[in-house]
Amino acid sequence: MDLARAAGVEIIGDVELFVRERNHIAPDCPFIAITGTNGKSTTTALIAHIIKATGRDMQLGGNIGTAILTLEPPCADRFYVVECSSYQIDLAPSLNPTAGILLNLTPDHLDRHGSMENYAAIKERLVAASGTAIIGVDDAYCQAIADRLHGAGIRVVRISKEKHLDRGYFADGAKLLWAQDGEIDEIASLEGIGSLRGAHNAQNALAAIVACLSAGLSLEEIHAGLKSFPGLAHRMEQVGRRGKVLFVNDSKATNAEATAPALSSFPQSIYWIVGGVPKAGGINSLTAFFPRVAKAYLIGEAAAQFAATLGGAVPFEISDTLAAAVAHAAGDAGNDAAPEPVVLLSPACASFDQFQNFEKRGDAFRDAVLALPGVMPMRGES
Repeated sequence: MDLARAAGVEIIGDVELFVRERNHIAPDCPFIAITGTNGKSTTTALIAHIIKATGRDMQLGGNIGTAILTLEPPCADRFYVVECSSYQIDLAPSLNPTAGILLNLTPDHLDRHGSMENYAAIKERLVAASGTAIIGVDDAYCQAIADRLHGAGIRVVRISKEKHLDRGYFADGAKLLWAQDGEIDEIASLEGIGSLRGAHNAQNALAAIVACLSAGLSLEEIHAGLKSFPGLAHRMEQVGRRGKVLFVNDSKATNAEATAPALSSFPQSIYWIVGGVPKAGGINSLTAFFPRVAKAYLIGEAAAQFAATLGGAVPFEISDTLAAAVAHAAGDAGNDAAPEPVVLLSPACASFDQFQNFEKRGDAFRDAVLALPGVMPMRGES
């Protein structure tokens, strides 16, 4: 690629080819593009689900797994919902969605981009040319981007899962609120929607609501889609219940930062299956959540290291294998008097010591849970 650049050869990706085709044959067709360090796949899937549930013609693709050039060609009434990685944005200089979403920014892919500033600048390009720029303002980088684009005259809609906004959309527990000109209105509630549990999912839902409103959907249509959203596999996936015990597959959480939202989503009686190939820092950053954990079940290479971190703060056992951890956690949770004990696989580790990838690990957890006597499946494909 360096040689091509030096020779003046244009280097673009498949998203850029789609953008050029759309601009040529159907420039007004709704095009929602989503990026961010965390949460973009769930937000993308949620938007697609809401739109599809209304009966509209919806095409879902990009980084979420379906190549964008395999989608149906652009036309006026066809909705496109596209997840974009930093790599795809970098190779899409003409990217101009009708609504662009930037959820958050934390250090990632710095080996490619060189610095956090370069990484943020690439992500900013997705919203900079958007008809509506929907930006999560809970980190300093995104806050600065929102301020800069607003100053440049771009329509910016701010969202937050952490703080009340004077103007924008924010979460207060399960309530999703809209503030403008001193008035605050409740636009939706996530109460009772298990697939959107937790503050991180409140942000995802806020982004989806604003994007769908900007695309012309009604609040009634959006509410129906929120309530019927099944969630994504391996991301806080509710796989089954046995009595009052809930089993949750969060295998996608391959580091402590990704596990924090899962632990924060349940107030008590968490039976936590954790371990694998540890990342730098281990689970040291999760100590604030330890009081919520009734017991930990340690698996894989990280077991000894995590045992030392848990120390006397959390009861634990070294289960070694995922199958043993599920069996022991299910038994212990079943004896808990709490209203909703949770057996949570949120490993905070890579999977490669015991599994090919996080998907295989999550599948193994689901299979082990559903093999337990008396478990009622909670996902249609299970």
